[in-house]
Amino acid sequence: MISGTTTLVAHLGYPTHTFKSPLVCNPWFEKNGIDAVVVPMGIKAEDYPHFFRSVFTLTNLRGALITMPHKVTTMGLVDEISPAAAIAGATNAVLRREDGSLLAGQFDGAGFVRSMQRKGFDPSGRRALVVGNGGVGSSIAASLAGLGVAEIGLFDPRAAASEALSQRIGMHCPDVKVVTGARDPDGYDLIVNATPLGMQDDDPLPVDVDRLAPGSYVGDVVLKTDITPFLRAAREKGCPIQVGSDMLSELIPACLEFFGFADASGEP
Repeated sequence: MISGTTTLVAHLGYPTHTFKSPLVCNPWFEKNGIDAVVVPMGIKAEDYPHFFRSVFTLTNLRGALITMPHKVTTMGLVDEISPAAAIAGATNAVLRREDGSLLAGQFDGAGFVRSMQRKGFDPSGRRALVVGNGGVGSSIAASLAGLGVAEIGLFDPRAAASEALSQRIGMHCPDVKVVTGARDPDGYDLIVNATPLGMQDDDPLPVDVDRLAPGSYVGDVVLKTDITPFLRAAREKGCPIQVGSDMLSELIPACLEFFGFADASGEP
């Protein structure tokens, strides 16, 4: 029941028919007796900057979830950017703090690493290879760097994307070694496919699975099917795996905690 005391969380993007967060968050709020609601708001790119500033004048707005096509634009509309968002180059959540200032966070990568940790894999001090250095891959690399991996290997067909991500990691996490330009998984403890490879049946594998070491942790972000050909091959090599939907199951709880709704770990 929405009332005059209800705290609002906006979900900003366009189009809205793909939005899943209201279906996840609002039942969780109700189940836990929290007087809050996520409201989908469709806003086109040309109207977004003015609308963004206006919506944050609402006194009962806690923050906003940010989806396409606004993840990059929002970075220039806030007062502060978290290290994870700065490294990723995009945000998917904005919190209004008590003093009215706006903080941009990034939780795509947090969803991935929280799921990984829940499954018992600790990345600190390990070597990680992230194949695909676009939005999701950059966010995963940012979260891994923040957890203290020893080394991150970056590969993307667009070499400039890897180099730019490497520079951002170096600025915010100088103790993490970063190498670019190769996707050989040999010697890596964690291998992440953050490319679309696996969405089509005839897609090539993102890395040479013959070079995977049994026991290496292998994750995929593809959502079309849980067990992609890459994950199937990795599992046959004796590698523990993480499916794309695992990341989503932890993404929303991470955002809810960012907004100050405690005890949102696990499935909302």
